Amino acid sequence: MPAEWEKHEAIWLSWPHDPTDYPNGLDNIHKTYIQIIKAIFNSEKVNLIVKNSSAKKNVEELLKKENIDRDKITFHFFNYMDIWIRDYGPIFIVNQNKNKLAMTHWIFNAWGEKYEELKNDTIIPSLINQSMKIPCFTPGIILEGGSVDANGKGTLITTEQCLLNKKRNPNLSKKEIEFFLMEYLMGGKIIWLKQGIAGDDTDGHVDDIGRFVNPFTLLCAYEDDKDDENYTILKNNYDILKNSTDQDGNRFKIIKLPMPGFVGDGGKRLPASYANFYIGNDVVLVPVFDHENDQKALNVVQDCFPTRKVVGIHCFDLVHGLGTIHCVSQQQPAI
Repeated sequence: MPAEWEKHEAIWLSWPHDPTDYPNGLDNIHKTYIQIIKAIFNSEKVNLIVKNSSAKKNVEELLKKENIDRDKITFHFFNYMDIWIRDYGPIFIVNQNKNKLAMTHWIFNAWGEKYEELKNDTIIPSLINQSMKIPCFTPGIILEGGSVDANGKGTLITTEQCLLNKKRNPNLSKKEIEFFLMEYLMGGKIIWLKQGIAGDDTDGHVDDIGRFVNPFTLLCAYEDDKDDENYTILKNNYDILKNSTDQDGNRFKIIKLPMPGFVGDGGKRLPASYANFYIGNDVVLVPVFDHENDQKALNVVQDCFPTRKVVGIHCFDLVHGLGTIHCVSQQQPAI
């Protein structure tokens, strides 16, 4: 499993079509997607999954308004339910010696069988591979792409809250799950964080709390407000990372990434985190929430990627679906 900052051939996205989770309507969500596409299409191909020709026509009209080159977008017609392709889509892997691309197709059970109507999205990797026709490895266990992050050298990070959840793989021990990660994603070292942020219905996906930015450095979401419910959660994860070593036994550099505080409507907290960014070939797309920490977070990320342009994407509406930029995207490595 390559690190996300390694060269991409393409980004995969699924066009939003279900208004259920978005109180301000789909129009705002579509605008967010167009901003993502506008920021990325010049540096990597965009593979966009749509439901039908009507959706395609709608997208093309929006692309035209933003002067986005339609030829840079490849449309795929699949019967999908939701937009979270990071979790149900393929995790691509590479054989560097043979310069070959492959994919892993894990079972998606809608985050521990929380949403019965979304479980059918587990077929999407197979549909993608009908056109790609690359080797496909099927571990046969439940895993979502947002639950792991890799440094490209043999170290993976994940959380106990998610991968040891009884609604994922109740018959597998921690060591057995580590075996699958090592066997299919080439992880030589697994770092287990404890749990994810408040409001996260994925049971603690790591892409909201800790992200590799180079083989030796991680950004770690950190809450300074001791009265915030995320404070202890994130401090515990930070302490684990500070005392962890990579596949070669070397300590990491850990950089604190601020949090946007409480984001939500009324009393419902949404899983808003700046760590849910996407590392593209030339840009890094970071979710922002109209919070005073937005610019601080953008500056921290920019310092980690001096050769890439950091772009803030407004995600207040998108996070009502309980995820943001990293959750809705999946990178396809270049070979």
